[in-house]
Amino acid sequence: MEQLPWLPPHPDLGAAISQTKRMDDPLARLAEAIRLAGYRRDFILTARLDKLVTTGLAEHAAAARLTPLRVALLSSHTMDHLLPAIRVAGLQRRLALSLYVAPYGMYRQALLADDPALNAFAPQLVVLALDARDAPLQVPLQASPAEVEAAVRERVDELRLLWRRARERYAAQVVQQTLVPADPPLFGSFEALVPASPLALIERLNTAIRDAAREDGVLLLDLAWQAAGYGSGLADPVRWHQAKQLISPSLSPLYGDQLARVVAAATGLSRKCLVLDLDNTLWGGVVGDDGVDGIQLGQGSASGEAFLAFQRYAVQLARRGVILAVCSKNDLEVAEAAFAHREMAIERSAVAAFVANWDDKAGNLRRIASLLDIGLDSLVFVDDNPAERDIVRRELPEVAVPELPEDVADYPARLAAAGYFEAASFTADDAGRGRSYALNAERKAALSQASDMDGYLRGLDMVLRATRIGAAERVRSTQLINKTNQFNLTTRRYTEAEMARIADDPRAIALALRLEDKFGDNGLISVVLARPDAAIDTDELLIDSWLMSCRVLGRQVEVAVLEILAAAAQAAGWRALVGEYRPTERNGMVAEHYPRLGFQQRPTPTGAEREASFWRYELASRAPLNHFIQVQA
Repeated sequence: MEQLPWLPPHPDLGAAISQTKRMDDPLARLAEAIRLAGYRRDFILTARLDKLVTTGLAEHAAAARLTPLRVALLSSHTMDHLLPAIRVAGLQRRLALSLYVAPYGMYRQALLADDPALNAFAPQLVVLALDARDAPLQVPLQASPAEVEAAVRERVDELRLLWRRARERYAAQVVQQTLVPADPPLFGSFEALVPASPLALIERLNTAIRDAAREDGVLLLDLAWQAAGYGSGLADPVRWHQAKQLISPSLSPLYGDQLARVVAAATGLSRKCLVLDLDNTLWGGVVGDDGVDGIQLGQGSASGEAFLAFQRYAVQLARRGVILAVCSKNDLEVAEAAFAHREMAIERSAVAAFVANWDDKAGNLRRIASLLDIGLDSLVFVDDNPAERDIVRRELPEVAVPELPEDVADYPARLAAAGYFEAASFTADDAGRGRSYALNAERKAALSQASDMDGYLRGLDMVLRATRIGAAERVRSTQLINKTNQFNLTTRRYTEAEMARIADDPRAIALALRLEDKFGDNGLISVVLARPDAAIDTDELLIDSWLMSCRVLGRQVEVAVLEILAAAAQAAGWRALVGEYRPTERNGMVAEHYPRLGFQQRPTPTGAEREASFWRYELASRAPLNHFIQVQA
């Protein structure tokens, strides 16, 4: 089986790894290893890459702009041979993964007993990697559906207990691996009609696990859904009897990528924007030469139907929250005219950023990121031209550029297989994200035509609504806190369980803020977490996290947010707010945030990070705050 086919091939990855190994500078060696992780690799090359970065990864993670994360692997099958693949796949997804592996088969004891080693590791994410042979359901073949349901419920209740313990003890995000059938069918095609047959039991158990995970906020590593694409390497009886390996070593790069993409989604590192070329990518032919009626699209030819199918897949992605953009070497008027084609599935209004000119595509991708107020590392660029793909990979390594198959009919499957848009949740805000970014472009256009800023802001008719973070707001708030980098005062990352722990503290103030204006609903645009802290005075409330979407910058939203926070803190009896700023490579835009709002610098508390600065805001003597936003708290 071809390994990681969405990644480009390297002419000689082995030689490149050898050359990287000779680098003296550990940070340069790590940076090159991250780049090389973006090429196709097998089990051996993956292990060699892992050796380059095993030591010093945590030390240099921040400088390499990697997100560090501690992941505990609790399994009923052997995992040691998978660790290099998991770490290298993490690098490719901008993660510095520290891995802890519980002793084989001891996953229950690790969570239900007081495991000193696991406690010392303090996992932020716990993976329960179970297999179908572990504790099989003890029901006779002739069992009734009711008896099967009782056995399934008992097993799922045990898993839910383990999930609960992981959250309570470590405030960890839990990932549950679904079960891959290990034994051949007994009844052939009749198997599913016998409730207690081996495959029917596993199917019913997986369904119950998925239902429980959705209710309990647990993520899935759904190997059962992926198994068909793995071939015989999953649940290979030879490997199982030799070493209790569920996953064949030859398939470890694929398994590592499957787990890394779930972990990346849980930490807010999934991509958010699909940037599409036009000619021979969204339709066959060149619209400037062939005309709108001459391009291949829709019924009439196999290739036309394949292009239409790819467009429909892009539309489906947009409906689940992926932003659509266009980057094409074309005349703008000619390119936009093609969207009037009678069989065009993508509407022009669905494209949040449309850039068509004769400039280089790397520069245009930078322009798209700027227009949308997102980072280059949020972009996935799809282009049929191998030369354009190669140029963008070289010039913009932050942009994901999938290697495409020869036939456009395979584009949807290849893009899906790459897992760039892996999700950790799905909310109404997600579904409307593309429209929200398109509306923001309209706001920018209105700003460019405004004669004065105050008049523009007053005319937006903005309404800011603040809600205390509860169960309904927790998922989306966790999303925002994990993916916001620029307007983020501390860039602390929290799992949903950790968010719940802060928000449920009656002494804390945890706010989710939404903004509406005359153009529409901006959705959730800011999260503020303020809590008591032993390092500061007992009458001061520490602003643990304050982050805001960049698409609402320049509208005085931060002033209105402070007004809401200060009023809530004063009503709760606090005398002052203490703001903390922890500088990173990407949040320099908020370096002066607190002094601009009237905070006064205070001494750094004992034990705080050396680079952090702290700022105090006296509540009793605070001056009125001026803005053009109606506040509803």
